[in-house]
Amino acid sequence: HQRLHMPLFSNPAQAFLPTHPLCPSSRSVVSLPLSLTLSFKMLVSLSSSASAISQKASGHGFSLSSSTSMFNASLNSKKWRRTSSFVRGLYPKRSVGNGALVSASNEDNHSLTLDMVFEPFEEVKKELLLVPDNPQASLARQKYTDQCEAIVNEQINVEYNVSYVYHAIYTYFDRDNVALKGFAKFFKDSSKEERQHAEKLMEYQNKRGGKVRLQSMTMPSSEFDHAEKGDALHSMELALSLEKLNNEKLLNLHRIANENNDVNLVDFVESEFLTEQAEAIKKISEYVAQLRRVGKGVGVWHFDQMLLHDVVTA
Repeated sequence: HQRLHMPLFSNPAQAFLPTHPLCPSSRSVVSLPLSLTLSFKMLVSLSSSASAISQKASGHGFSLSSSTSMFNASLNSKKWRRTSSFVRGLYPKRSVGNGALVSASNEDNHSLTLDMVFEPFEEVKKELLLVPDNPQASLARQKYTDQCEAIVNEQINVEYNVSYVYHAIYTYFDRDNVALKGFAKFFKDSSKEERQHAEKLMEYQNKRGGKVRLQSMTMPSSEFDHAEKGDALHSMELALSLEKLNNEKLLNLHRIANENNDVNLVDFVESEFLTEQAEAIKKISEYVAQLRRVGKGVGVWHFDQMLLHDVVTA
C-alpha cells in the first residue's frame, strides 16, 4: 500500500517548500496565503485518515489499494503541480555577475537557472570591426552621414558670413561722421554672437567625427545709408532679413538631420539655435517698427542712446 509520508512542521505547507543552497532558511521566511495553507492541512488530514482506514480494512480481509492509489494519484494531478509551481514562484530571484538572473527551484536537483540579458563581449565584436585602422579616419564617428557633415559645414559658413556683415555695419556706425554709438554697439555684439554660433558648430563637427571645411566669404558693403529710410532703419531691416535667412538655413539643417535619422544633430539644432533664432527675429522686428515711427530725425538719436545704455527692450 502506498502512503503519503510527510515530516512534521509547525506549518504543514512548509513540507512542500524545498530548501536551496542560496536560501537555506527559505522554509522559515516564506509565508503562504491562508487558503493554500488550509489546503495543505486538509491533504495531510485526508492522508492520515486514508492510512488508518486502510489498516483497519486490511485487518478484516479487505483491500483498499485502489482507493489509496487514486488518492495518491490526485497529488500528482495538474492542479497540484500548479500549486507547487506557485510555491516555487515565491522564491526570490537573485542576481549574480555578468547580468545573469538566478532562480532557486526544486526541479532538476535544485539546479540554477541563468537568464543572460546582456553579453558585452559577444555584442561588441561587430563594433570592433567598425573601428578604422586608417590614422586619418575619425575614431569617434558613429552614425554621422556625409550629408549631415556637409550641411553643418554649410551652416558654419552662413554664421560666419552673417557675422561678417554685422561687423561691417558696426564699423559704419562707429565712424566719426556717423557717430551712432548705440547702433555700433548693437551690431558689434550681434557680430560676436554669430561668430560664437559658428564656433559652436565647429566644436560639434569635431565631436561627431566630421571635418571642418571653412569656405570663402563674400565681401560685404561698406556703405549702409539710404536716401529714403536713412542708415538706421535700413541697417535694422537688413539685419532682420539676415536673421530670417539664417533661420531658414537652420530649418533646412534640421530637416536633413531628420531625414538621416540623426537624433543627436536634431536635438543639438533645436536646443542651441532654433529658439534663440525666433527670439532674435522678434526683437529686431520690434526695432524696425519703432524706427519707422521715429523717422530719420532726432528720433534716431534718442533710439541710439537707448541702445547704447541697453534701455531699449523687445
